[in-house]
Amino acid sequence: MTTQTPTYRGWLKLPRNRIGGALFSLGMCLRVPYFATVLPHVTRLEPGRCEARAPKWWGVHNHIGTFHAIAACNLAEAAMGMLAEATVPTSHRWIPKSMNTRYLAKADTGLRAVATVPDLPDFTEITSGTDLVVSVALYDKAGTEVVHADITVWVSPK
Repeated sequence: MTTQTPTYRGWLKLPRNRIGGALFSLGMCLRVPYFATVLPHVTRLEPGRCEARAPKWWGVHNHIGTFHAIAACNLAEAAMGMLAEATVPTSHRWIPKSMNTRYLAKADTGLRAVATVPDLPDFTEITSGTDLVVSVALYDKAGTEVVHADITVWVSPK
């Protein structure tokens, strides 16, 4: 990628500590208020990768007291969205098209989402639109993958 997106430039201007991550995450939630329901905290961001955490608190509990499946999907979408914002150049737009989610185990702790696109496309070659699949693995505090989502994003020129 030859130019940095505004989102990625903003991330790079902030200090690499909890305060910088908190400020970035607050800005993300102001821009996309629904994400705030899971209290996400972006901890790593670069083109093709985003990591975010969400605590287990009563607002994300389901009827058995674990991290609710749809709250986990919200965290997955937040990580995917920030990856897309840091990756897709301003000459293009993106929008989620579908999400395939597998619930692998009960989530008894807060979660860490890792969104990745290992092989980034050459965006200059995208002239009519294409699907880009973002893989998002959600891990509990023990490092067990408890949810996996593949989110298909439609990328097209503006």
